[in-house]
Amino acid sequence: MPMYKVRPFHRVGGEVLAEQLPSCMYRLPNLHRLPSTAASPPLPQEEVDPSLQALESRQEEILKRLYELKSAVDGLSKMIQTPDADFDVTNIIQTDECSPLTTNGADLDLMLGKDYGALKDIVINANPSLPPLSLLVLHSLLCERYKILSAVHTHSSVKSVPENLLKCFGEQTKKQPRHEYQLGFTLIWKDVPKPQMKFSIQTMCPIEGEGNIARFLFSLFGQKYNAVTSTLIDSWVDTAIFQLKEGSSKEKGAVLRSMNAALGKTPWLVGNELTVADIVAWCALQQTGSVNAAPANVQKWMKSCENLAPFTSVMKLLK
Repeated sequence: MPMYKVRPFHRVGGEVLAEQLPSCMYRLPNLHRLPSTAASPPLPQEEVDPSLQALESRQEEILKRLYELKSAVDGLSKMIQTPDADFDVTNIIQTDECSPLTTNGADLDLMLGKDYGALKDIVINANPSLPPLSLLVLHSLLCERYKILSAVHTHSSVKSVPENLLKCFGEQTKKQPRHEYQLGFTLIWKDVPKPQMKFSIQTMCPIEGEGNIARFLFSLFGQKYNAVTSTLIDSWVDTAIFQLKEGSSKEKGAVLRSMNAALGKTPWLVGNELTVADIVAWCALQQTGSVNAAPANVQKWMKSCENLAPFTSVMKLLK
Protein backbone atom coordinates (compact mmCIF):
# COMPACT_ATOMS: atom_id res chain seq x y z
CA MET A 1 0.00 0.00 0.00
CA PRO A 2 1.57 3.34 -1.02
CA MET A 3 2.31 5.86 1.63
CA TYR A 4 0.54 8.64 -0.15
CA LYS A 5 -0.93 9.44 -3.52
CA VAL A 6 -0.10 12.39 -5.74
CA ARG A 7 -2.82 13.83 -7.86
CA PRO A 8 -1.86 13.65 -11.56
CA PHE A 9 -1.36 16.99 -13.26
CA HIS A 10 -2.15 15.92 -16.82
CA ARG A 11 -5.80 15.13 -17.44
CA VAL A 12 -7.96 15.38 -20.50
CA GLY A 13 -11.42 15.10 -19.27
CA GLY A 14 -11.41 12.21 -16.86
CA GLU A 15 -8.49 10.35 -18.49
CA VAL A 16 -4.88 10.61 -17.19
CA LEU A 17 -2.29 10.99 -19.94
CA ALA A 18 0.78 8.72 -19.75
CA GLU A 19 4.16 10.46 -19.79
CA GLN A 20 6.55 9.38 -22.55
CA LEU A 21 10.04 9.93 -21.10
CA PRO A 22 13.09 9.71 -23.44
CA SER A 23 15.67 6.99 -22.81
CA CYS A 24 18.57 9.30 -23.86
CA MET A 25 19.18 12.98 -24.36
CA TYR A 26 19.84 12.77 -28.10
CA ARG A 27 20.71 10.18 -30.70
CA LEU A 28 23.82 9.94 -32.87
CA PRO A 29 24.53 7.71 -35.85
CA ASN A 30 26.67 4.66 -35.13
CA LEU A 31 30.15 5.44 -36.51
CA HIS A 32 31.43 1.88 -35.95
CA ARG A 33 28.96 0.33 -38.39
CA LEU A 34 29.42 0.91 -42.08
CA PRO A 35 26.17 2.15 -43.62
CA SER A 36 24.62 0.08 -46.37
CA THR A 37 25.02 1.76 -49.73
CA ALA A 38 21.69 0.37 -50.88
CA ALA A 39 19.76 1.27 -47.78
CA SER A 40 21.05 4.78 -47.22
CA PRO A 41 22.38 7.51 -49.46
CA PRO A 42 26.13 8.36 -49.32
CA LEU A 43 27.15 10.88 -46.70
CA PRO A 44 28.28 14.25 -48.01
CA GLN A 45 32.08 14.73 -47.95
CA GLU A 46 33.19 16.95 -45.07
CA GLU A 47 35.33 19.99 -45.82
CA VAL A 48 38.85 19.96 -44.31
CA ASP A 49 39.61 22.82 -41.96
CA PRO A 50 42.28 25.14 -43.50
CA SER A 51 44.01 25.52 -40.12
CA LEU A 52 44.36 21.73 -39.89
CA GLN A 53 45.89 21.63 -43.36
CA ALA A 54 48.36 24.36 -42.37
CA LEU A 55 49.29 22.44 -39.22
CA GLU A 56 49.93 19.25 -41.19
CA SER A 57 52.07 21.13 -43.71
CA ARG A 58 54.09 22.70 -40.91
CA GLN A 59 54.65 19.31 -39.30
CA GLU A 60 55.88 17.86 -42.57
CA GLU A 61 58.26 20.80 -43.02
CA ILE A 62 59.67 20.36 -39.48
CA LEU A 63 60.20 16.64 -40.01
CA LYS A 64 61.98 17.37 -43.28
CA ARG A 65 64.32 19.88 -41.61
CA LEU A 66 65.04 17.45 -38.75
CA TYR A 67 65.98 14.80 -41.27
CA GLU A 68 68.34 17.22 -43.00
CA LEU A 69 69.96 18.18 -39.69
CA LYS A 70 70.41 14.53 -38.78
CA SER A 71 72.12 13.90 -42.11
CA ALA A 72 74.44 16.88 -41.53
CA VAL A 73 75.37 15.67 -38.02
CA ASP A 74 76.03 12.17 -39.31
CA GLY A 75 78.35 13.64 -41.92
CA LEU A 76 80.25 15.68 -39.32
CA SER A 77 80.64 12.67 -37.04
CA LYS A 78 82.24 10.73 -39.88
CA MET A 79 84.67 13.62 -40.48
CA ILE A 80 85.67 13.75 -36.80
CA GLN A 81 86.51 10.06 -36.79
CA THR A 82 89.00 10.51 -39.61
CA PRO A 83 92.73 11.01 -38.83
CA ASP A 84 92.64 14.49 -40.39
CA ALA A 85 90.43 15.73 -37.58
CA ASP A 86 93.10 14.98 -34.96
CA PHE A 87 94.85 18.32 -35.44
CA ASP A 88 97.28 20.12 -33.17
CA VAL A 89 95.74 23.19 -31.50
CA THR A 90 99.18 24.73 -30.91
CA ASN A 91 99.05 26.50 -34.25
CA ILE A 92 95.68 28.01 -33.42
CA ILE A 93 96.96 29.23 -30.06
CA GLN A 94 100.05 30.81 -31.58
CA THR A 95 97.99 32.72 -34.13
CA ASP A 96 95.47 33.85 -31.51
CA GLU A 97 95.22 37.62 -31.45
CA CYS A 98 95.61 38.95 -27.92
CA SER A 99 97.26 42.07 -26.62
CA PRO A 100 99.99 41.79 -23.97
CA LEU A 101 99.30 42.92 -20.42
CA THR A 102 101.44 46.02 -20.84
CA THR A 103 98.95 47.78 -23.11
CA ASN A 104 96.34 50.27 -22.01
CA GLY A 105 93.54 49.09 -19.77
CA ALA A 106 90.10 48.07 -20.86
CA ASP A 107 86.99 50.11 -20.20
CA LEU A 108 86.00 49.26 -16.62
CA ASP A 109 82.64 50.99 -17.00
CA LEU A 110 81.85 48.71 -19.92
CA MET A 111 82.71 45.55 -17.95
CA LEU A 112 81.49 46.51 -14.47
CA GLY A 113 78.72 48.91 -15.38
CA LYS A 114 78.62 52.69 -15.19
CA ASP A 115 77.60 54.13 -11.84
CA TYR A 116 77.88 57.89 -11.81
CA GLY A 117 79.21 59.40 -8.62
CA ALA A 118 80.29 56.04 -7.12
CA LEU A 119 83.51 54.02 -7.21
CA LYS A 120 83.24 50.40 -8.23
CA ASP A 121 84.41 48.24 -5.33
CA ILE A 122 85.68 44.67 -5.52
CA VAL A 123 85.28 43.09 -2.08
CA ILE A 124 86.89 39.70 -1.40
CA ASN A 125 86.44 37.56 1.71
CA ALA A 126 89.27 35.08 2.25
CA ASN A 127 90.44 32.79 5.03
CA PRO A 128 93.92 33.71 6.38
CA SER A 129 94.68 30.03 7.04
CA LEU A 130 94.81 29.48 3.26
CA PRO A 131 95.44 32.84 1.59
CA PRO A 132 94.49 33.03 -2.12
CA LEU A 133 97.89 33.87 -3.57
CA SER A 134 96.63 34.11 -7.15
CA LEU A 135 94.28 36.94 -6.19
CA LEU A 136 97.18 38.84 -4.65
CA VAL A 137 99.22 38.42 -7.84
CA LEU A 138 96.28 39.67 -9.90
CA HIS A 139 95.87 42.63 -7.56
CA SER A 140 99.49 43.64 -8.22
CA LEU A 141 98.96 43.30 -11.98
CA LEU A 142 95.79 45.39 -11.81
CA CYS A 143 97.66 48.09 -9.89
CA GLU A 144 100.06 48.34 -12.84
CA ARG A 145 97.12 48.96 -15.16
CA TYR A 146 94.60 50.98 -13.13
CA LYS A 147 94.52 53.45 -10.29
CA ILE A 148 93.25 51.24 -7.46
CA LEU A 149 92.18 52.12 -3.94
CA SER A 150 93.36 49.10 -1.89
CA ALA A 151 92.38 48.18 1.65
CA VAL A 152 92.78 45.20 4.00
CA HIS A 153 90.43 44.51 6.93
CA THR A 154 89.92 41.77 9.52
CA HIS A 155 86.50 40.31 10.27
CA SER A 156 85.40 39.57 13.82
CA SER A 157 85.20 35.85 12.99
CA VAL A 158 89.02 35.73 12.81
CA LYS A 159 90.94 35.99 16.06
CA SER A 160 94.35 36.87 14.66
CA VAL A 161 95.97 37.47 11.27
CA PRO A 162 99.73 37.34 10.57
CA GLU A 163 101.33 40.72 10.09
CA ASN A 164 102.47 39.93 6.54
CA LEU A 165 98.87 39.22 5.47
CA LEU A 166 97.67 42.48 7.00
CA LYS A 167 100.24 44.25 4.81
CA CYS A 168 99.80 42.07 1.72
CA PHE A 169 98.95 45.17 -0.34
CA GLY A 170 102.02 46.99 0.90
CA GLU A 171 102.19 50.02 3.13
CA GLN A 172 99.14 52.17 2.53
CA THR A 173 100.32 55.75 2.20
CA LYS A 174 98.13 58.82 2.39
CA LYS A 175 95.18 58.22 0.11
CA GLN A 176 93.85 60.60 -2.48
CA PRO A 177 90.15 61.50 -2.67
CA ARG A 178 88.04 58.44 -3.45
CA HIS A 179 86.65 59.79 -6.70
CA GLU A 180 90.16 60.01 -8.21
CA TYR A 181 90.54 56.21 -8.27
CA GLN A 182 89.34 53.92 -11.02
CA LEU A 183 88.63 50.85 -8.92
CA GLY A 184 88.32 49.85 -5.28
CA PHE A 185 89.89 46.58 -4.09
CA THR A 186 89.09 45.50 -0.53
CA LEU A 187 90.33 42.26 1.03
CA ILE A 188 88.64 41.07 4.24
CA TRP A 189 90.27 38.25 6.18
CA LYS A 190 87.26 36.23 7.33
CA ASP A 191 86.45 32.69 8.48
CA VAL A 192 84.97 31.40 5.18
CA PRO A 193 85.34 27.91 3.62
CA LYS A 194 86.40 29.36 0.26
CA PRO A 195 87.14 32.85 -1.12
CA GLN A 196 84.09 34.95 -1.98
CA MET A 197 83.92 38.07 -4.13
CA LYS A 198 81.39 40.78 -4.91
CA PHE A 199 81.80 43.93 -6.97
CA SER A 200 78.23 45.15 -6.51
CA ILE A 201 77.44 44.53 -2.86
CA GLN A 202 73.70 45.12 -2.98
CA THR A 203 72.68 43.59 -6.30
CA MET A 204 74.75 40.44 -6.93
CA CYS A 205 75.35 37.07 -5.34
CA PRO A 206 78.98 36.28 -4.45
CA ILE A 207 81.40 34.60 -6.84
CA GLU A 208 82.93 31.69 -4.92
CA GLY A 209 86.19 29.85 -5.41
CA GLU A 210 89.71 31.11 -6.05
CA GLY A 211 89.69 29.94 -9.67
CA ASN A 212 86.41 31.68 -10.53
CA ILE A 213 87.49 34.94 -8.89
CA ALA A 214 90.85 34.78 -10.68
CA ARG A 215 89.04 34.40 -14.02
CA PHE A 216 86.93 37.47 -13.27
CA LEU A 217 89.86 39.63 -12.21
CA PHE A 218 91.92 38.62 -15.24
CA SER A 219 89.01 39.56 -17.51
CA LEU A 220 89.48 43.18 -16.36
CA PHE A 221 92.62 43.31 -18.51
CA GLY A 222 90.41 43.11 -21.59
CA GLN A 223 92.19 40.11 -23.13
CA LYS A 224 90.42 38.50 -26.11
CA TYR A 225 90.94 34.85 -26.99
CA ASN A 226 89.40 32.44 -29.45
CA ALA A 227 87.28 29.50 -28.31
CA VAL A 228 90.14 26.97 -28.29
CA THR A 229 92.47 29.16 -26.22
CA SER A 230 89.73 30.11 -23.76
CA THR A 231 88.86 26.44 -23.25
CA LEU A 232 92.49 25.50 -22.60
CA ILE A 233 92.91 28.35 -20.12
CA ASP A 234 89.80 27.30 -18.20
CA SER A 235 90.98 23.69 -18.23
CA TRP A 236 94.38 24.59 -16.73
CA VAL A 237 92.76 26.75 -14.05
CA ASP A 238 90.46 23.90 -12.98
CA THR A 239 93.34 21.42 -13.10
CA ALA A 240 95.48 23.65 -10.88
CA ILE A 241 92.71 24.14 -8.30
CA PHE A 242 91.14 20.68 -8.12
CA GLN A 243 94.10 18.39 -8.89
CA LEU A 244 97.35 20.25 -8.29
CA LYS A 245 96.17 22.04 -5.15
CA GLU A 246 93.52 19.70 -3.73
CA GLY A 247 94.27 16.36 -5.39
CA SER A 248 96.23 13.32 -4.30
CA SER A 249 99.97 12.84 -4.81
CA LYS A 250 99.25 10.69 -7.87
CA GLU A 251 97.09 13.42 -9.41
CA LYS A 252 99.73 16.06 -8.69
CA GLY A 253 102.38 13.96 -10.42
CA ALA A 254 100.18 13.57 -13.50
CA VAL A 255 99.55 17.32 -13.63
CA LEU A 256 103.27 18.09 -13.38
CA ARG A 257 103.97 15.76 -16.29
CA SER A 258 101.24 17.44 -18.37
CA MET A 259 102.63 20.86 -17.52
CA ASN A 260 106.14 19.77 -18.46
CA ALA A 261 104.89 18.56 -21.86
CA ALA A 262 102.94 21.75 -22.53
CA LEU A 263 105.82 24.01 -21.48
CA GLY A 264 108.13 22.11 -23.82
CA LYS A 265 106.18 23.61 -26.75
CA THR A 266 105.41 27.14 -25.54
CA PRO A 267 106.99 29.43 -22.89
CA TRP A 268 103.68 29.70 -21.00
CA LEU A 269 100.99 27.12 -20.32
CA VAL A 270 98.74 28.45 -23.08
CA GLY A 271 100.61 30.13 -25.90
CA ASN A 272 103.26 32.84 -25.83
CA GLU A 273 101.63 35.22 -23.32
CA LEU A 274 101.02 35.08 -19.58
CA THR A 275 97.44 34.09 -18.74
CA VAL A 276 95.42 33.45 -15.61
CA ALA A 277 96.28 29.75 -16.01
CA ASP A 278 99.96 30.51 -15.29
CA ILE A 279 99.09 32.62 -12.25
CA VAL A 280 96.79 30.05 -10.66
CA ALA A 281 99.10 27.11 -11.44
CA TRP A 282 102.20 28.89 -10.06
CA CYS A 283 100.41 29.78 -6.82
CA ALA A 284 99.08 26.23 -6.46
CA LEU A 285 102.61 24.85 -6.78
CA GLN A 286 103.85 27.27 -4.13
CA GLN A 287 101.10 26.35 -1.67
CA THR A 288 101.39 22.58 -2.13
CA GLY A 289 105.18 22.50 -1.78
CA SER A 290 105.67 20.72 -5.11
CA VAL A 291 108.31 23.13 -6.37
CA ASN A 292 111.30 20.88 -5.75
CA ALA A 293 109.64 17.89 -7.44
CA ALA A 294 108.81 19.85 -10.60
CA PRO A 295 110.36 18.71 -13.92
CA ALA A 296 112.88 20.80 -15.87
CA ASN A 297 110.44 22.71 -18.09
CA VAL A 298 108.24 23.51 -15.09
CA GLN A 299 111.25 24.78 -13.13
CA LYS A 300 112.21 27.06 -16.01
CA TRP A 301 108.64 28.34 -16.27
CA MET A 302 108.49 29.07 -12.53
CA LYS A 303 111.64 31.17 -12.78
CA SER A 304 110.05 33.13 -15.62
CA CYS A 305 107.06 33.83 -13.37
CA GLU A 306 109.25 34.85 -10.45
CA ASN A 307 111.08 37.36 -12.63
CA LEU A 308 107.85 39.37 -12.75
CA ALA A 309 107.33 41.88 -9.94
CA PRO A 310 103.80 40.74 -8.91
CA PHE A 311 105.05 37.20 -8.27
CA THR A 312 108.08 38.49 -6.35
CA SER A 313 105.89 40.46 -3.96
CA VAL A 314 103.77 37.39 -3.23
CA MET A 315 106.84 35.23 -2.59
CA LYS A 316 107.62 37.46 0.39
CA LEU A 317 104.38 36.30 2.00
CA LEU A 318 105.53 32.67 1.83
CA LYS A 319 108.64 33.30 3.92
